[in-house]
Amino acid sequence: MGSVERRTRERTETRQRILDAAREMFVELGYDATTMRAIADRIEYTPTAIYHHFRNKEALLAELCAIDFRALGAAFQKIGAIEDPIERLRRSGQTYVEFGLRHPMQYQLMFMTRKPTEVLNGIRSTDPSEGAYAFLQQTCADAIAAGRIRPEYEDPNELALIAWSALHGFLSLRIVKLDDDWIKWTDPKTTAARICDALLEGVLLEQPG
Repeated sequence: MGSVERRTRERTETRQRILDAAREMFVELGYDATTMRAIADRIEYTPTAIYHHFRNKEALLAELCAIDFRALGAAFQKIGAIEDPIERLRRSGQTYVEFGLRHPMQYQLMFMTRKPTEVLNGIRSTDPSEGAYAFLQQTCADAIAAGRIRPEYEDPNELALIAWSALHGFLSLRIVKLDDDWIKWTDPKTTAARICDALLEGVLLEQPG
């Protein structure tokens, strides 16, 4: 490996170490309590080395959010070709839960950590081909347009919020309370699937016959 390639690899590895440490600290301590100096201390780097990669703490958080939300959006796009909106809605729930179970630290940063408005504005997307929540809203709208949803739930924004809230509540408990032995945990994917089934049973219009 040549010197240029080695330096590129080392720079990439250093940047990843900074991102990983920052994600953990933002989740553990919160955004306001985490400093660039503290992140540097965590990975035994100088603050100058951190600033060489990121101009400030906000830029560091923004990149982390962009990476993680892009990964979730990509996972949703894999089910975008499902024609039946109800099945797409069901699979959306499964995909969301699988992402959270597989990446609990990323999930906590994305959905359980307060962020500056400037960062939030940078990660919001109204394009269903990019944003996971926009994808969910569009899927709900498709299900309503297909005449499959009870009339009292025919607001796609509210329907998306109901679905998201239920699964987010389950995932949050699973991630934060997993080590609490007073909770009798069942298989998370099975429980999540049953939550999806219960939600759909509650909002679906009964089909004749």
